[in-house]
Amino acid sequence: MFFCKWSTRSFKRSDSMKIGKNLAVILCNGEPPEKEQLQRSIDTADLFIAADGGGNIALQYNLLPDIIIGDLDSFHQPDTVTVPVLHKPDQNINDLEKALNHITQLEVENVLVFGATGQRLDHTVKNLSVMKQFHNQFNTLVFRDKFCDIKLINSPHTEQVTPGTQISLFPLSGKVTGISSSGLKYKLNNHSLENGVFDGTSNESVSDQVVITYESGDLLLFINHQTD
Repeated sequence: MFFCKWSTRSFKRSDSMKIGKNLAVILCNGEPPEKEQLQRSIDTADLFIAADGGGNIALQYNLLPDIIIGDLDSFHQPDTVTVPVLHKPDQNINDLEKALNHITQLEVENVLVFGATGQRLDHTVKNLSVMKQFHNQFNTLVFRDKFCDIKLINSPHTEQVTPGTQISLFPLSGKVTGISSSGLKYKLNNHSLENGVFDGTSNESVSDQVVITYESGDLLLFINHQTD
């Protein structure tokens, strides 16, 4: 680990943050979130990590990560300020994996990832694979962008939502079998989902609680953000 120097007068966090077990926020180098959306999340987080080029986005937003992790092929170091930078040159894993590996050593329970989707589709697909790799190591592991939250769910899964929320279900790989639901407009009753055969896009919640069960497979849940 080394430190790069920058002027802290230009960058701020709303509160001093300590490493704890509640929530870590990771900012990757995909489609940037809205600044206000990111700010709200890090204000309640115990740890804010930028994965390589995500550090550039953080600095553009005047937000100071607790640490920047990656192979540093995208992060542009400014000449001022001091922030921990952890150089991980291994090209066999991506920067999100490096950030999540770091977090597992801190016993963090919940992880919220911004910038894991958008821009390069191959990077998005890779990051979904990383989600599968790590999701059982945390209580929650969620990808969030401007449009939706994405999570890989276990069975049974209960989600608290606002009625009328658009919800989609997709198999991450192969087939997901024995899917049943309650609280959805288009009910699933022992259905199977398989990419290229049958999927669960654009369903809708009809109550404030959605319950999903399934027998086998890897099931992705997409929850669209409510808009005015």
